[in-house]
Amino acid sequence: MKLSHLFVLSAAAVVPAGAMGADPQVDLKTNMGTIRLELNPAAAPKTVENFLQYVKDGHYNGTIFHRVIDGFMIQGGGYDKNFKEKSTRSPVVNEASSGVKAGMMNKLGTVVMARTSDPNSATAQFFINVNDNDFLNWGNPRGDGNGYAVFGKVVSGLEVVNKIAKLPTGSGGPMSRDVPKQPVIIESATVVGAQ
Repeated sequence: MKLSHLFVLSAAAVVPAGAMGADPQVDLKTNMGTIRLELNPAAAPKTVENFLQYVKDGHYNGTIFHRVIDGFMIQGGGYDKNFKEKSTRSPVVNEASSGVKAGMMNKLGTVVMARTSDPNSATAQFFINVNDNDFLNWGNPRGDGNGYAVFGKVVSGLEVVNKIAKLPTGSGGPMSRDVPKQPVIIESATVVGAQ
């Protein structure tokens, strides 16, 4: 009996992490350091699939964090360093309700799809919460009630996120405020974990 347990443990040791069903991870290499995200396909399957496709397509390479509000969040993925808006695919359905039901709330260090006032308008832009932002959760009466879909969390590099959040901001490109005066460039976005 002990021999069979040993075999199972030995087999598990040589199977790559991706084959074990681990959640996918993405490294955002920025000019201020690397941020590693762990995505949660169980809580937001369509959102994770959408984000990973943009990563694999190279969409985020060369984009900037164009909206930074200390004590709230940092947002990126939609503009290049010259503030040229990147083209996107069709929006994904808002999975904020299923995320909340799975325990994925807008807490410090979570990764969330950005959208317009239309709850089903999220495409490629995302943000990272630098505070607990419960008013962004699905069903919260302090927000619009539709919520913003949380689909992952920062597992390393939160100090980089906080450094970005503390940058001085002003106007830039088509935006009248909240643009970092020092450009924060996502040099590359790479899948590093299971798929």
